[in-house]
Amino acid sequence: MITNPGMSSHRRLWIALLLLSASVATAHVLDDVDIPKLGMSRPEFLLDPARAVQASVAEDFVTFFYNQTLDHFNYGPESYTAFNQRYVVNSKYWGGADSGAPIFAFFGAEAAIDGDMANVGFLTDNAAQFRALLVYIEHRFYGKSIPYGMTLKKALSDPNIRGYFSSAQALADYAEILIHLKQKLKAEHSPIIVLGGSYGGMLASWFRLKYPHVALGALASSAPILYFDDIIPQDAYYSVVAKSFLESSSSCHQTIRRSWEEIDRVASEPRGLTKLSNTFKTCSPLQSSSELKKYLRFLYAQVVQYNDPSTQPLKLMCDAVNGVPPRKGLLQKIFAGLVAINGNLTCYVNAPPSGTFAQTLLGWSWQTCTEMVIPMGITRNTMFPPKPFNLNSFSNACKSVFGVPPRPHWVTTYFGGHDIKLILHRFASNIIFSNGLQDPYSSGGVLKNISSTVVAIYTAKGSHTLDILGADKSDPDWLVEQRKTEVRIMKKWLAKYYADLHAFGN
Repeated sequence: MITNPGMSSHRRLWIALLLLSASVATAHVLDDVDIPKLGMSRPEFLLDPARAVQASVAEDFVTFFYNQTLDHFNYGPESYTAFNQRYVVNSKYWGGADSGAPIFAFFGAEAAIDGDMANVGFLTDNAAQFRALLVYIEHRFYGKSIPYGMTLKKALSDPNIRGYFSSAQALADYAEILIHLKQKLKAEHSPIIVLGGSYGGMLASWFRLKYPHVALGALASSAPILYFDDIIPQDAYYSVVAKSFLESSSSCHQTIRRSWEEIDRVASEPRGLTKLSNTFKTCSPLQSSSELKKYLRFLYAQVVQYNDPSTQPLKLMCDAVNGVPPRKGLLQKIFAGLVAINGNLTCYVNAPPSGTFAQTLLGWSWQTCTEMVIPMGITRNTMFPPKPFNLNSFSNACKSVFGVPPRPHWVTTYFGGHDIKLILHRFASNIIFSNGLQDPYSSGGVLKNISSTVVAIYTAKGSHTLDILGADKSDPDWLVEQRKTEVRIMKKWLAKYYADLHAFGN
C-alpha cells in the first residue's frame, strides 16, 4: 500500500485487505482489527435471485459524470483539480420540474454504484406513487469515481491523494451534484429526500444535518451512527450474533462455542495446521489457527447480519451443523455449516477477493483506519472467546499500513453522537432511522424516537438494510408494514414542504 522499501508490494496489499476481510488470511493476520463488513449489498452466497433487478428496469437508468472538485475545504492549487464522479438517473417516473415533483437521491457507500441500482428496490417500488426522479450517486474513490482516473490500489498508494478520501468530502460531493442537477433540470422547487443503507445510511442522516438547505429529509437504513467513541459497549455487535444463534438453535450455538478450543487443540498437534487445512479445504495452507477462527467469526457475523426471511441463512447453517452425525466430530459439523452457506466450492476460507469486493476491502480499510473507527470487540460472550478491542493495537496496525494513525474521536466531533437525543431534539428534523433488531449493527443505531420528526422504526426480525431492498410477494407482514410506515412519513414531509412553499408565495 504505502511506499516502504522494506516491505514487498504483495505483503502491503494483503495486510491492507486483512483489515476487514473475512475471506482472506495470510501469515500477517492483524488480529487486532476485527470489524465485519458494513455494506448493504448481500454477500454473494446470501443473495436472493428473486430480488435481482430486471433487465427492462435496468434500461431506465442513464449514466452521467460530474466534473467534481477534488478538495471542497481548501483553496490550494491542487484543490481545484477535478475528477469524474459517476451518478445515475432514472426519470421514468418523474412528474417533472414544473410540478415540483420530488427527487430521491441514493447515496453510494463503500462500493461501486452498480450494485445499489440492483439492490435498492425501495426506490423503484415507490417512485411511481411519488412521481419521483431517482438519482444514485457513487462515493468518491469507489467504482468509476476515483480521482486522476487511477485504480483504487494506485490512489491509496499515494499519501497525498488518499488524503482526499473522507466522508466529509463525500457529503460535499453529493451536495454539489444535487444542486447541479436541480439547476440543470430547472427544478428549483423539487424537494430532495436522500436515502442510504449501512455506511450510506450514516451519510444520509449526516447529510440532512449538514446540508438541510439541500435535503428535505433522510431515510437512514441500518445506520450505526452510535458505534463510535465508546458511546455503546464494544461487545454490542457480537452479543447480538451470539443471541441470534442461541435463539435459532441452542445445539448449534453450543457446537460453535466448543469449536474454538478444538481448533486450537488440533492446531497444536504435529502437522495440526495441515490437518485443519484439509478438514476445511482451504485455498492455501493455514498459517495459524487464528486465520481460520477469524474467517469463521466473520462468517457467523454475516449470517446473522444478513439473515433475511427469504433466504434464512442462519437456519440453513444451523440445520447443516446439527445434521452431521456425532461420530463425524466437532470440526466436521463446523465445516458442514460453512458448505451449507457457501455451496460446494473447490476450496474455502482464504480465497483471494476479486472484483467489487476487493475494491470495497481496500477502500474501507483506509476509511476505518482514519475516521470510521468502530471500536468493536468481544468481551463476555456466550459463543465467542474473548477478543477485546484495543485502540493502541488498532492504531499501530493502521499506522504500519498507511503511515498515519486513526482519529477515533473525529466522527463524533464532526457529526455528533454523544447525548444524541438531547442534541438532535433541539434542531434536527425529518430523519427516519430504520433498523432490524436481528442485525448486529442495530446495536449502534438509533432505536428510540428523538422527536416527532426524527423517528426510529424497527422490526424485531429485520436484518441489515432489509427495508430498502426490493419488495417481494413472500415478504412477511411486518416488513411490508415497515416500508409502508416509511412511505407515509415521507409523504408527510412532502405535504408540509408544498404547503410551506405555497405559504411563502413560491
